[in-house]
Amino acid sequence: MKVVLQKVSHASVMTNELFNEINKGFMLLVGVSETSTKEDAKKLAEKIVKARTFEDDDGKINLSLKDVDGEILSVSQFTLYADVKKGNRPSFINAASGDYAKELYEYFNEELRSHGVNVKTGFFGEHMDVRLTNSGPITLIYEAKEGKIV
Repeated sequence: MKVVLQKVSHASVMTNELFNEINKGFMLLVGVSETSTKEDAKKLAEKIVKARTFEDDDGKINLSLKDVDGEILSVSQFTLYADVKKGNRPSFINAASGDYAKELYEYFNEELRSHGVNVKTGFFGEHMDVRLTNSGPITLIYEAKEGKIV
């Protein structure tokens, strides 16, 4: 399971009719592979909620999402498991099937919420327009395999 975390001052996602947005917090792109597990999701959620990426009063990056009352916008992103080694067209054979990916994506979001964080989501399986204002900029990539952060 992979997560690209972007610290944001604002982020939004919309389809033709639906819309979600957050202010200060994290915009997460969440990729699920066929080998991803609930333990991976649980470990990633805990690591992300505890990530110290916000400035304290001295300007040091020392505060977590909860310390600054931040929010999360979580967007499913199967393309994180694209294989681009051969040819010009990405292969997505390493991405989880729709049903399994949705189950694990939803579980991951519930794990984030279990830590007391407000989590809004994108729209699984839909074409979305995502907008964000990256703050810092800070962009981190998290990955878990076999229940461990790698």
